[in-house]
Amino acid sequence: MSHILLLTNTMGASAEVLPALGLLQHQVKILPAESSVLIDVPDFDCVLIDSRKDFPNVKSFTKILITTGINSPIIGITTEGGLAAINSDWGFDDVILDTAGPAEVDARIRIAISKKHVVTGANQIATEIKSGDVVIDESSYTAKLRGRTLDLTFKEFELLKYLAQHPGRVFTRAQLLQEIWDYDYFGGTRTVDVHIRRLRSKLGPEFEAIIDTVRNVGYRFSTKTSESIENLQ
Repeated sequence: MSHILLLTNTMGASAEVLPALGLLQHQVKILPAESSVLIDVPDFDCVLIDSRKDFPNVKSFTKILITTGINSPIIGITTEGGLAAINSDWGFDDVILDTAGPAEVDARIRIAISKKHVVTGANQIATEIKSGDVVIDESSYTAKLRGRTLDLTFKEFELLKYLAQHPGRVFTRAQLLQEIWDYDYFGGTRTVDVHIRRLRSKLGPEFEAIIDTVRNVGYRFSTKTSESIENLQ
């Protein structure tokens, strides 16, 4: 028997989210899928996240959950149609269909817990991204510029991280909107310009040129500072 944490905003018992779970002997605690509950998350053997709808918010919530340093495996519960939207970027250790039977649910929980124990005992892969003067720590969601921690919002961090992962590569506004704001964001490409402007402001005058504008195309990450660019002109 395992201690399971089910995060869902559905009002009702766990049987409404994953009916088979109610037929097993696991101890299940239900909490809302909200950032406020992550302040003091107790230890559980496995965490289940209701991912049957509202995909962008679930994806963001899961990433925030991971930054809390939780060691439990995370399993997403979704519908068959929802499988098309979920990929490795979500941070799930596994995915369970809400129609899965008790035997499958129990097996997936046991396997996920076993795999997590193996990974925890092994050497972990570095989560730092270094590009020029910028160091990004994915595990703690922090970005530093020459040792100075940047005060970034979640989207600003994701935007800087994505560009820094592909230095020199030019991305259109539409591409950045697709990657950072997900497929069903309807705010328009103008929001990319707004976030780029805010990000440059936080980088400061000396380093704002790290985010380079390619006229009539989009943006790219440059390892050159504004000072070094001026010296080349």
